[in-house]
Amino acid sequence: MSTFTQDWQDWKTRRETDLAAPHGWLALVSLDWLGEQPREYPGIPGRWWQDETAAYVDPAGASLEHDGAPLTEVRRFELVNSGAGTRVLAGDVEIEVARRSGYLIRVHDPKAEVLRAFHGVPAYEPSPDWVLTGRFEPFDTPRPTTVGAVVEGLSHVYTAPGLIHFTRDGVAHTLTAFNGKESGGFNILFTDETSGVTTYAANRSLPVGPPAPDGTVTLDFNRALNLPCAFTDFATCPLPPAGNHLPFPVAAGEKTPHERG
Repeated sequence: MSTFTQDWQDWKTRRETDLAAPHGWLALVSLDWLGEQPREYPGIPGRWWQDETAAYVDPAGASLEHDGAPLTEVRRFELVNSGAGTRVLAGDVEIEVARRSGYLIRVHDPKAEVLRAFHGVPAYEPSPDWVLTGRFEPFDTPRPTTVGAVVEGLSHVYTAPGLIHFTRDGVAHTLTAFNGKESGGFNILFTDETSGVTTYAANRSLPVGPPAPDGTVTLDFNRALNLPCAFTDFATCPLPPAGNHLPFPVAAGEKTPHERG
């Protein structure tokens, strides 16, 4: 096995290990949108509600924890829209609180059927032909960019620091880049001519490392990822920004999950 293929296989193993985490995306079993009046939700201890700025939980006698400490009174959660959530522990499940325009709660259960049945993510065989060189063009000022979501009527707002230009088979292409998890890196949401055929229809995500001093970046489409919505109906994934469709098949990276087959 070549070093290139082994590196990709190691990456795929780490990726699938992360997906199989006991309280990860595959462990989702419910999604509920909070209302303005405190109420209980099926199978979820406590009473939950929201106002214009925050979500709230009243443990109402239930055994709940947050940040390692028991909840004994009403707790307020003010979160960033489209940003990271926070989690409340209830026995062996975790109740995720997140803000997606309004507030929602989702239960991550290590006994979830999808998690128990998980046996990896189908993917194209890795090929060096899908490792391309691009060029990052920063905007003068990062631009807040609104995109749709897989949930009808919902939208997300992300920061776009610039554009990434690259060439494939002699044809130039440009994609809007969002900030990535790696410091200085990017995340590209895109569709292509495999979307809805061999890959998940809504989108895939391509992580990109920080640019070199001359602005060059590496686009390794072998590591194009499915977003959580490809595996579960309890995710609210963003759709790609306008213009982020590639008019050719990207026969690389993850395919439609078995769970959607």
